[in-house]
Amino acid sequence: MSKTTEVEKDKKRSIPASAPLMVFFVGLFAYFSVASEYFFDIENFRNIAVALAVTGIVCIPGTLLMIAGQVDLSVGSAAAVSGMIMANMVNKHSIAVGLITALVFGLVLGIINGFLVTVIGVNSLITTLGGLATLYGIALLIGNGQTVMMRNFEWLGTSQPWGVPLPVVIFTVIAIMGAISLRKSTYGRSLYAIGSNPNAARVVGIRSNRLLFITFVLSSVGAALAGAVLCSQLSAADPNAARGLELEVITAIVLGGASLAGGRGSMFGTILGLCTIGILNNGLILLDVPTFWQRVAQGLMLIIAVSFDSLRQKLNNQRS
Repeated sequence: MSKTTEVEKDKKRSIPASAPLMVFFVGLFAYFSVASEYFFDIENFRNIAVALAVTGIVCIPGTLLMIAGQVDLSVGSAAAVSGMIMANMVNKHSIAVGLITALVFGLVLGIINGFLVTVIGVNSLITTLGGLATLYGIALLIGNGQTVMMRNFEWLGTSQPWGVPLPVVIFTVIAIMGAISLRKSTYGRSLYAIGSNPNAARVVGIRSNRLLFITFVLSSVGAALAGAVLCSQLSAADPNAARGLELEVITAIVLGGASLAGGRGSMFGTILGLCTIGILNNGLILLDVPTFWQRVAQGLMLIIAVSFDSLRQKLNNQRS
């Protein structure tokens, strides 16, 4: 038997990265379908999709970052500041000015994060952790710690073109673009290379810093857009509205099979992880479980997912 044939058979026997999560997802879906009469309903699935859209918009560029071995912890606070800026601009000027200003803020924030990480050389964890605290304070300062009400901007978060909620449409478009960029573009392949071996990527001519800079910009712009959508859904800007968004994003991405060390991940896995979190949260609400247990469940899911992933890698290594 040739060596090539043996390698091909080993690949066929290896456990897919998304297999444990897929089993868990199906189990959750089946359980809640039986446990709650309201779960298996088209309107409920629509509610789940709308609830996931905001997090999903941030998850797509977040996946690109994690594949490259980087992380952005400032997305929740960035979304909050974006919402506060937009609400004030909409009330003082117009919807167009508010939305453009919010996205420009995301662009500037991404440039700052990218500059600190790729030019100054600050670790992305430290950079964005500092950004998380700083931006949360800025969000409180903008609104003096209060919620800012908004007028006539519900369409971004609640309109339904073709019978599909607009936030879901936005998320779907971004997800498709992200998947294509990972699978079909030099940009996506380069991110895998950077995450797997940064030194080797530089040796073969990949402009690592430039690509990372672009990805940080995409992450912050995504967070700003998510903040705008969330603000529109609430018809108000709340500095606390996006608290914990970074935890949901990282949990969904890692659940989907991405590695915090970089070099591994997929859009399919991230979306599957996102849907698993959404179904879990929705099912717990339908069963009248207190909402703070959702955070406990997400943390446990993250730990279990990482444990399963480690076990899968060990089994695959033993078979190779």
